[in-house]
Amino acid sequence: MLQLFDTMTRQKAPFVPRLEGQVSMYVCGPTVYDHPHLGHGRTSLTYDVLRRYLRWSGYDVTMVSNVTDIDDNIINRANREGRTEPDVAGEFLGLYIEQMDRLDIERPDERPQATEFIDGMVEVITELLAAGAAYVVEGRGVYFSVESAPNYGRLAGRQLGQMLEDAGQRVEVDDEKRSPLDFVLWKAAKPGEPTWNTPWGDGRPGWHTECVAMSMSILGEGFDIHGGGDDLVFPHHQNEEAQVVACGKEFARTWVHSAMVNVSGEKMSKSLGNFTTLADALDAHDPRALRMAVLQTHYRSTMEVGPATLAASAEAVKRLDALVRRAAAEGTDASQPASETEVVRFRAAMDDDLGTPSAIDVVFGAVRAANTAFDEGRIADAGERVATVVELSGVLGIMLGTEQSPGDDDDEIDVLVEQRNSARADRDFALADQLRDELAERGIVIEDGAGGTSWHRA
Repeated sequence: MLQLFDTMTRQKAPFVPRLEGQVSMYVCGPTVYDHPHLGHGRTSLTYDVLRRYLRWSGYDVTMVSNVTDIDDNIINRANREGRTEPDVAGEFLGLYIEQMDRLDIERPDERPQATEFIDGMVEVITELLAAGAAYVVEGRGVYFSVESAPNYGRLAGRQLGQMLEDAGQRVEVDDEKRSPLDFVLWKAAKPGEPTWNTPWGDGRPGWHTECVAMSMSILGEGFDIHGGGDDLVFPHHQNEEAQVVACGKEFARTWVHSAMVNVSGEKMSKSLGNFTTLADALDAHDPRALRMAVLQTHYRSTMEVGPATLAASAEAVKRLDALVRRAAAEGTDASQPASETEVVRFRAAMDDDLGTPSAIDVVFGAVRAANTAFDEGRIADAGERVATVVELSGVLGIMLGTEQSPGDDDDEIDVLVEQRNSARADRDFALADQLRDELAERGIVIEDGAGGTSWHRA
């Protein structure tokens, strides 16, 4: 049975959905004001793998991932560039979706945008004001009172006193607030900013209220999984949870958080100068290499990324592709069921808090077993192991045999390969070697097997 580490309880626990056979997931998506970076890729890949595994395990999964399309950063960029906020958000949302598609991340069932849920946010704030959990500051907006939430800080795992000492580092300082930890639910209108009308004045929503309205409106009370990067635990997710509880409702049943990305031992950030766009990484490497790198690090562990990491992961993916090519060259039937032994081991790894590093070990154990079976002439055994590798890799989102796109010269290469085969059949080995060398100079690798000759780009 799947066990997940719940941030709220700080322990692994059996995953039991609210409705048998169905899973509802809400994953915090991007604030669209800049190019997506490696951290976005790591987070999205984590929840893509969780979703794929749940579905493979027999669940009907509904996944929602939001877009923050109104925010200080969006407004600031629009002002700098003389553009509108929707124009900025639309551009960078398009770039984000493009890179997620390159990573073969399945699109969410719903991708709500914050500005589409203003009415829901107004309802939430109205409930909080009625419950005495929020207050209005004239000319500033509406704030949530943390003193009204007895268990405030439990998701973050911190006491109120500790958070008060840190106030100003992760929360907005405002002398008009009753407590430094009180957070804004609705920001009063400022000149030139987008605004919406509400009973307490014109303005725009606070970030934390946006996700409450979107998640609860679409998935309802007590949805199964709330996910995101662990940098969101405080204040964002803590402040979401506080609002829902103050409204007397049940929020997420399980909180899942993935760790950050380091580049050269430092957390990736623009301020450190090690901010790498996702597009740059994917231009330089097979997108599956980044997925492999993510899988080889447990999702709750900080992930080190660099050229060497991605190069090693790319080589690992090539080993998987090479096995599929060998199976095709040997004429092996890989459409049979996967090995039950490997499936059981794979499931045990994944059920232990999404243990992808151990699951990857199972996959490569099957690769080694398949190659040994081929070497020893046990073709049926080899076919079963190849089927295992293909199925389990697919569960993790690694589609095999997709390392190349058709090139403009594919037909020409096919002709040269056929000429080489004819030369070998005529025992004209000098010509066969000449043709092989010519293909190698063009970056083409030839593989001969019992089932014929295949080729791929190096």
